[in-house]
Formats: sequence, structure tokens, C-alpha cells
Amino acid sequence: MTSPLDPTVASRLKRTADGLVCAVAQQHDTGEVLMVAWMDDEALHRTLTTRRATYYSRSRQQLWVKGETSGHTQYVHEVRLDCDGDTLLLKVDQVGAACHTGDRTCFDETVLLTPAAR
Repeated sequence: MTSPLDPTVASRLKRTADGLVCAVAQQHDTGEVLMVAWMDDEALHRTLTTRRATYYSRSRQQLWVKGETSGHTQYVHEVRLDCDGDTLLLKVDQVGAACHTGDRTCFDETVLLTPAAR
């Protein structure tokens, strides 16, 4: 099957065996890390063309537009690709909660604090 993405973009992506790329959503104006999800080529294509964050659900094996049912939408300002080509950074304007638990971010829990490096 042919990728719906621009060939230059598609050639730079390093996908998992399932054809997915990790996507990190970050609030565009504060830098707050909101969530991590997965994208296939179609999800990335839809995100780039609609500016609404679209992800691939591994559990449901289907695309989902963030906020389509909850109203907690992500409007995409920018998409960046990391140096390895295996992670996308979506700079978004998050409306409402990003986490499925209802929290603003999925990263509210501190697991370990370490002393600052000297």
C-alpha cells in the first residue's frame, strides 16, 4: 500500500514493525508535555492536513481524532521529527484534559527525583 504522506517525509520516518511512530504532544506556548500516543502514516497525514491531532489506537486498531468524543481537542501548531526519525513532537493547543483519566497531562505523577548534576 502506498503512503499518503509526502515521499520526503515518509522516507525519513523509522516506524515500528507495526508501521507506527511514537508521537509526543506538547502544549505549544508553555512546553508542558501532555501525552504520548502512536501514529501510522494515515494518522500523520490527517494531522498535517487538518491540524487536528489524529492518532492510531493500538488497542482498537483504528484511527482516533483527539477530542472527537470528549471535546478535549488538540489543535496542531507544528510537527517536528526527531534526529533518529522515530519520534514526532506535536506542538498543540490543548483544549481540556489531555489524559484519558481527565487530568490535564498524563505526566502528573513523580516517580523519582534525583539530585541535580554538578
